[in-house]
Order: sequence, then C-alpha cells, then structure tokens
Amino acid sequence: MQVYPNQFGQEISRGLKSCYLVFGDEPQQKFDVIEQIRQTAKQQGFIERTVLVADTGFSWNHVLEATQSMSLFSSQQFIELELPTGKPGTEGSKMLQEIAKALHQDVLLLVHGPKIGKDVQRGKWFKVLDEVGVSVMCYPLEGRQLHSWIAQHLQSHQLSVSGNGTKIIADFCEGNLLAAKQEIDKLALLYPQQSITDEQIEYAMVDQSRYNVFQLVDVMLSGDSHRCVKMLYRLESEGLEPNIIIWALVREWETLWKLHCAQLDGTPIQWQKFGIWRNRQGFYQSALQRLSASQLNAIQQALSDADLAFKQNVISKPYVKLCHLCMMFMGINIFHLPLVDA
Repeated sequence: MQVYPNQFGQEISRGLKSCYLVFGDEPQQKFDVIEQIRQTAKQQGFIERTVLVADTGFSWNHVLEATQSMSLFSSQQFIELELPTGKPGTEGSKMLQEIAKALHQDVLLLVHGPKIGKDVQRGKWFKVLDEVGVSVMCYPLEGRQLHSWIAQHLQSHQLSVSGNGTKIIADFCEGNLLAAKQEIDKLALLYPQQSITDEQIEYAMVDQSRYNVFQLVDVMLSGDSHRCVKMLYRLESEGLEPNIIIWALVREWETLWKLHCAQLDGTPIQWQKFGIWRNRQGFYQSALQRLSASQLNAIQQALSDADLAFKQNVISKPYVKLCHLCMMFMGINIFHLPLVDA
C-alpha cells in the first residue's frame, strides 16, 4: 500500500506493518519517515536493530539469517536494508520474495534507497513486500505541495504566519527541505508559539534555496520568467558550469522540435515515445502553445552560436547569455535587449 510522506504519521499511528519500503531523492522527507519507523518500532519493543547495505559483494543470506536470528535481549528483530542502487538484483529479488512470505509480528523489515522508477515498483519483490506493508515515495516538493509541507511544520511548532509568510519561506528554501526545516526550527526558537510577521521571517532567514538544471528547464518551459531568472542567479552563485545549462537547453530544444513536427501530423502526441512522463507534459504543452516554428528556428541558431562561443571561451558574462536564451524559450522578444558578451 502506497502512502504519501505527509500522510505517513497518520498511517503508522494505526500500528506497525511487517514491512516498509522508503525510496526517493528528497532527503528530509526520507529522514522523517525513517525516523518515525525507528521510534515507533522502539516503543513497541523492537530494541535490537540490524543494519545491512546491499552493496557490491553483499551476501543475501545475511538478510535471511537476520529474520531468523534470536537474541538474549529481544525476540523482536528490526532489520534495515539499504539498496544503494534501488534494485536488489536477481538474487536479491528472489530472497526478498521468500522473506516476504516469512514475515511475522516479531520481524520488522525496512527497505530504503534512492529514487526508483515504475519498472522497479512493478517488480515481483516490490509488489509482494508492498502487499504486506507500506511503501513511501519521497520526491522533491514544489508549488502548493511545498507550501502545504511548510504550513504543516509551522503548525507542529504552534507557529502562525500569513499566507505571504509561507511564500517567503518557500522562496528562500525552495529545493532544500532540510534548510526549510532548519529555518522553521529557528523561528520556533526565536518566536515560540507566536504569530510571526512577514518582516520577522525575512529578518530571521537566510537564502538557502537549491536548484538544479532539471528544475530550471521545467520552469523555463512553463514560461515563469521571474522564477527562471532567480534560478539562474542561484545556479551561478553555486558555481554551476554554464556548459551544463547549454547542454540542457539544446536537449530541450531537440525535444520541442520533435514534438512540434509530431503536432503537424495532426495526431495526438505519444508522450512516452519521447520519454516524457505525465508530470512534465504540461510544461511542453505550454511551450508548444507559445512558440512558433520561426521562433524555434531562431532558438536553434542562438543555441548553436552560444555553444560555439562558450567552447571558445569568448563570453565574459555567460549567465547573461544563458538568461537571454531562456527568455527565447519563454517567447520573450530579446532583440531589443543588449546581448552582453563582453
């Protein structure tokens, strides 16, 4: 049974399951979920904990032995198994399927790892463990989901802020839930159980937003110019190589051009054929609606010229050029703007 991270507290309060599967690339949510499992397990008598990491050369018999071992101090066994790649392999898959059949109330199994795809979730080992337990996928939060997460953590500290105050926290810490939690904890220390003004929030906080190039292209495709410029500023301050962004922009242009050509046939776009999942389809639809064939051709030429200039190292302000390129993707006329290259 799959449960969202923000609903996990309610789920585990109903009682421990035999198995928990926790995967994803958002560390703060993973940490919160795993800590809730550990604390609840300890409260219910799972004092002895065995930690295993299925790295290269790992013997899967260790997992089976752990489920069958007895202790002088406790008959209940809590086993934490980390899958560094998110996949157990053929041998591990068979072993986990066998263990799933043998799980009982005195054995608690926690399997965790990085972000996994639908192919892994459709695997036999995952399905059988999910049937007897709970799975939690922890992905980065944006927009309303991020605001809801912040509001929930503010409420847990009995802090009251305005809607704009929640937005200020989100803007400062977007892409970094760990930083958001730290800032909320700091606000709780400075203003315990109080109603906090927007000015107090701004004074107390430090900008700790963290973005990556994949988030940048999604925002660019959606046409949010203000947020796109902010992301570029942060990426520049973090020292991200401009060539990485150029590579990403070229890749996005190629995808947009293929989608544009597919549209000309008048048939519905087969998104999976282009490797575009449902959560990103809206970004491409937005870009295709605002960009004409001539604009896409202009972007191609601009990218080609910029790529050559970057390789020749003749641009003194690369992020200005990158900003102009992103504006072209957003359908903004940049030809009245000075293209500062020197």
